Amino acid sequence: MKLSEIKKILPSLENVEFQLENGTFVPEHFHVTEVGVILKRFIDCGGKIREERIINFQLWDANDFEHRLKPEKLLKIIELSETKLGIEDAEVEVEYQGETIGKYDLNFEDKRFILMNKQTACLAEDACGIPLEKQKVKLKELKNSCCTPNSGCC
Repeated sequence: MKLSEIKKILPSLENVEFQLENGTFVPEHFHVTEVGVILKRFIDCGGKIREERIINFQLWDANDFEHRLKPEKLLKIIELSETKLGIEDAEVEVEYQGETIGKYDLNFEDKRFILMNKQTACLAEDACGIPLEKQKVKLKELKNSCCTPNSGCC
């Protein structure tokens, strides 16, 4: 989800809610402790140099049980970060503390932001040497096969 999408959604909300993909809610007294831009320059296993720019929100919940971040306040934090840090529209990644700091993609449904699990991937599959997963096919669905049930080839 891009930052511009979040900015369009926030004015329509009464509360800001985050929910993990497994259904667990981030406690309602969370804080957004950081809004920033992360630039990652790296080389993939195929030798290609790549660059990734993302906007990062860090969520944190403390013993401040009376706190509730309102949509207007989060919008002001975002606008301040755009002004002071020169943040441009980009995909948003959310950091949230589980057993370790987790990084999540962001989605929105049913008036709440969903923290979507991220996965690692090979960016240079053609150069990596990992065979592609074989397609599973049912023999009875094969057409023009030289091997039929009564042909004696099997």
